[in-house]
Amino acid sequence: MFSKKKEITKIDAQQRELFEHARRRIVQKKRLFQHFILFIVGAVFMIILNLVLGVGKSMTFFSLHWSFIGVLIWAFLFVMHFCNVWLFSKFMGKEWSDRQMERLIAKQKLEIATLQKEVDLMHSKEELLKKKNELAQIQQLDQELH
Repeated sequence: MFSKKKEITKIDAQQRELFEHARRRIVQKKRLFQHFILFIVGAVFMIILNLVLGVGKSMTFFSLHWSFIGVLIWAFLFVMHFCNVWLFSKFMGKEWSDRQMERLIAKQKLEIATLQKEVDLMHSKEELLKKKNELAQIQQLDQELH
């Protein structure tokens, strides 16, 4: 009823970017933890199915029960997920992307500057040739008059 205007806090672009980066990292870590829990439960379930209940007991690969092969494959996928969240994000995270972007922009600016110098040089050569031709024409006219 008698309310004052609510103050709207403005977040600048850098703060918003930091917030979004933190939010993405939290989601990554949360999904990794969920994957770990699912891996533990799934591995125990596969081993119980195979060893206790005898499901597919005769099925073996490289003299290992199918459940162990399944757990090994799943463990490999989990390790890849772990490396992606904890290791690769540090090596190839936002900072790495920013450095690569800055490096590529600097390289493009250097190439543009080189091309601009070449164009300027060609333009100056053309102007010199025009002036030389104009001078030659003036000298020819001068000789014809004398």
